[in-house]
Amino acid sequence: MGTPLSPRDVQVEEVLDRLYEEYPDSTISLRYSNRLELLIAVILSAQCTDERVNTVCADLFETYRTPEEYANAPQEELAEAISSITYYNNKAKYIRSACADIAEKHDGEVPDTMSELTDLAGVGRKTANVVLQHGHDIVEGIVVDTHVQRISRRLGITEEERPGTIERDLLGIVPEEHWQQFTHLFIDHGRATCTAINPDCADCVLADICPSEKGDSTVDLASGDTW
Repeated sequence: MGTPLSPRDVQVEEVLDRLYEEYPDSTISLRYSNRLELLIAVILSAQCTDERVNTVCADLFETYRTPEEYANAPQEELAEAISSITYYNNKAKYIRSACADIAEKHDGEVPDTMSELTDLAGVGRKTANVVLQHGHDIVEGIVVDTHVQRISRRLGITEEERPGTIERDLLGIVPEEHWQQFTHLFIDHGRATCTAINPDCADCVLADICPSEKGDSTVDLASGDTW
C-alpha cells in the first residue's frame, strides 16, 4: 500500500511532477480544426472512445461544415452518419438542436461562456470546459471525466464521488496553471496504467504514494470495492 503525501496539495504537486515527466506530450486526443468540430466531437465522445469518435468525425466533418447544415440535416440521416457511436440517436438530436441554437442565437459562432455553452443541448459542464479550454483558450475549471474521477479518488486526492463535487474539490487544491493539463495527464495515465479494471500497479510511477496500490491495499478507493 502506498502512502499518500500530506496535506493534499503536496500530494497533488508530487503527482503532477511525476505525470508531467511520464507523459511530456500529454494533450487532447480528439481531432478537430475549428470550434464547431470540437464541440461536436466532445458531444460524441461521451461514453465513447476518442479513437472511435475521430474515425467517425473524419467523414462527418467532410459532410457537414456549418451549424446550419447540422441543424437542417434530417434526424435519420445524421443518426446514420454517427451510428457506430454510443447513443447515436440521442447525440444526433443534441447536435441538431445545439447547432440550431448556435445558428439562430449566436450568429453561427460557438459561444465562449460557460452559461451559454451549457444552455446548448447535450452540453454539460465537462463538455463546456473542454470547448472553452481548447476552442477559446479560456480555462475556468477542470474537466472531470471518468479517468479523473477514478484516479483522483484512488490517489486519495478527493473523497467526493460525483463529477461536479469532485471538480469543486479539485479547484481548491490544484494550482490554476495546471487545471487544463491535470485532466490530460490523468487521462493518459488512466489509459496506459491506472485502468478501471486490473490497473498495472506494479509498473505505476505513483504506486508508492497511492493508497489504493494493489500490493498491500485491499480496497480500490475509486469504487470502495475490494481488489
